[in-house]
Amino acid sequence: MMRNKNVYNNILELIGETPMVKLNRITEDLNGTFYAKLESFNPGQSAKDRIAMHIIENAEQKGILKKGDTIVETTSGNTGFSLAMIALVKGYKCILSVSDKSSQNKIDILKTMGAAVHVCPANVPADDPQSYYEVAKRIQKETPNSIYINQYFNELNIEAHYATTGPEIWKQTNGKVTHIVVASGTGGTISGTGKFLKEQNPNIKVLGVDAIGSVLKKYHETGEFDANEIKPYKIEGLGKNLIPSATDFDVIDQYEKVSDKEAAQSSRALVKQEGLFCGYTSGAVIQATKQYASKNFFNENSVVVVILPDHGIRYMDKIYSNSWMSTNGFLKY
Repeated sequence: MMRNKNVYNNILELIGETPMVKLNRITEDLNGTFYAKLESFNPGQSAKDRIAMHIIENAEQKGILKKGDTIVETTSGNTGFSLAMIALVKGYKCILSVSDKSSQNKIDILKTMGAAVHVCPANVPADDPQSYYEVAKRIQKETPNSIYINQYFNELNIEAHYATTGPEIWKQTNGKVTHIVVASGTGGTISGTGKFLKEQNPNIKVLGVDAIGSVLKKYHETGEFDANEIKPYKIEGLGKNLIPSATDFDVIDQYEKVSDKEAAQSSRALVKQEGLFCGYTSGAVIQATKQYASKNFFNENSVVVVILPDHGIRYMDKIYSNSWMSTNGFLKY
């Protein structure tokens, strides 16, 4: 069976319109019907393809990015891959600052894609000169003909998902979606998708996923940034130690925090029970969905869409390594 017979001009035309599949075994004890939006089917294997393409095209249209220029960005890995891929196709240079929480596998892939990579400590304040935010700002200032994508504070991040992910989910569920469960990092996916869906049906619940050690959940509940919430954690691309302006907290109904251990175990369970080989944050989304279910957020009529952000291949030296799992006390026996 040929799913799609079209021929495309380049790999970038494959971004978006990702498939949705029904979850069966991993959610069989939960009330409701559950579907997974598989963002790993983007050519760069993550949801970040959407924002990277949207932001770069916007910069091109404004004339601030021309062939031969340099793209600079902070990334936990996925945005970096998307930017590096787009840069290769479109003829740009790419410089990335990544946190040392990113797997070595991800860092090696970024280099393979032609990006210059600067590895920065994860467990420092956002305004520390060594943080990957500040390093990226410095690199951009020192690099002629460069732009800083700035995904954490770029409202185009929200716009990309408002224009694509939200409409896709609405169409794929025939307007029957009642809840979405979405990882929150930069906030673009949850904000843009949630905004579009609530405009179609204000009763849709937008449920966020945060990490233990992140500030987002408490900020959402109190409107206050609490630095005491910040603790080291291992999940990449989830939560934050700052408040991204690319997050529209008014769109989000609730946050649930997950632990490193349970997110890792849920990632592995997703493989074994559904055959879906997804990343660490996808496991966090599945774990949060179970936690929401335990608090009676869903009933038998619920149609729940979980967005699984990326592919598992970039985590072979972390959550899919028995050695790494054992070292961190995460293996189930």
